[in-house]
Amino acid sequence: MSVSVSQSYAQRILFAYWQQPLAVMGAALLWVIMLLAIFAPSLSAYTYFGVDFAAKNQSPSLQHLFGTDDLGRDLFIRVCYGIRISLFVGVAAACIDLVIGVLWGAAAALYGGKVDECLMRIVDVLNAIPTLLLIIPLIAVMGSGVHSIVLALALVGWLTMARIVRAQLMQIKQQGFVMAAQGLGAGFWRIVFRHLLPNATGTILVTMALTVPVAIFTEAFLSYLGLGVQAPVASLGSMANEGLPALEYYPWRILFPSGFIVLLILAFNLVAEGLQKALELDRATPVAERLF
Repeated sequence: MSVSVSQSYAQRILFAYWQQPLAVMGAALLWVIMLLAIFAPSLSAYTYFGVDFAAKNQSPSLQHLFGTDDLGRDLFIRVCYGIRISLFVGVAAACIDLVIGVLWGAAAALYGGKVDECLMRIVDVLNAIPTLLLIIPLIAVMGSGVHSIVLALALVGWLTMARIVRAQLMQIKQQGFVMAAQGLGAGFWRIVFRHLLPNATGTILVTMALTVPVAIFTEAFLSYLGLGVQAPVASLGSMANEGLPALEYYPWRILFPSGFIVLLILAFNLVAEGLQKALELDRATPVAERLF
């Protein structure tokens, strides 16, 4: 089936995306998890902090879909709230990475010369330091909590975005329309937002989609180590940590939180891969083939 040249760029990308079964599966899985996290708690008879010692460590059943923990709290509700925290951390960190990385990479690409050299050497130095060695001291200074984790992840997560944006814009700025805009005296912001970024949107979206699962995994890992979200609030990582000692006798306590971490990361990776393939297919399709 062909795509008409009259269709917009976004329509062509969506068309190419929906031709990929794995990408569609990733998007569907992500929507199901999001809807579950948003609406399931309001439909349940149990509450997030509801303690019932008489029901502690019950196995999954129709009454408690994911079983209960050692305080008798319903794991299904707690997993839903944990998904909310993971999604918030991942999306918020990715959005901050987007802003910092795009501006940093755009400045390096557009100004070039010593500015480019200085900005990218800073990125190289920060890239040489293991991520956790940067994140853990930041959390120690700012304190534990969702917002501290988001800020710590954002402060070190923009490096990849900056590199990719710079590389993409270095190619685009050599094109005639950008050089013409510079010759006519267009300012930095006008060139970036009117000419450069619109032509790098696809690459930026793919990078952002890949940033979300990295942030989700890092938050889960930090919470598993006890450096993330603190009790009584629980993320998927902290719930997995709480369930580890009970693995032999009550395996569902670690199975469901860790399982949803895997599903979230898988869904975002499938979406990002599908989007990347859709962009590649659109670039590889000659304009003449879109006429019919």
